[in-house]
Amino acid sequence: MRNIFLRIGSLIGFLAVAFGAFAAHGLRPYLSPKHFETFETAVRYQFYHAVAILLVAVLSHFGRKGSLRFAGWAFTAGVLLFSGSLYALSTRDLHHLSVGWLGPITPLGGVCYLLGWGALFYSSFTHYDRSGKSDGAGQ
Repeated sequence: MRNIFLRIGSLIGFLAVAFGAFAAHGLRPYLSPKHFETFETAVRYQFYHAVAILLVAVLSHFGRKGSLRFAGWAFTAGVLLFSGSLYALSTRDLHHLSVGWLGPITPLGGVCYLLGWGALFYSSFTHYDRSGKSDGAGQ
């Protein structure tokens, strides 16, 4: 599990930096201030959750495996739904595709983020040693 979330988190972080640089240096002249701000919001939340996915990878050495796995996938889905829909919506004047239907998808990404943070919180109540056995300490 650690490797998959290390890979996903690293890739999502890489893409967040790339998208942010692309927006700052290439897209700004072509987007309205409102759409540029929306694009920046997508980048910011993508980067935050790239770090959260990397945290899941690290914590999987110590924490509740099932809830951490759920958190990692929820964060990943959140990035795809939340940031992905904001990218498409903020650039629709450039690509001229009908993406208005994505508006209701954005909050679903936010729900995925909340579920991921909740699962991460839940995972903090049971400690596992490196061998994966629960010590029942409830730390």
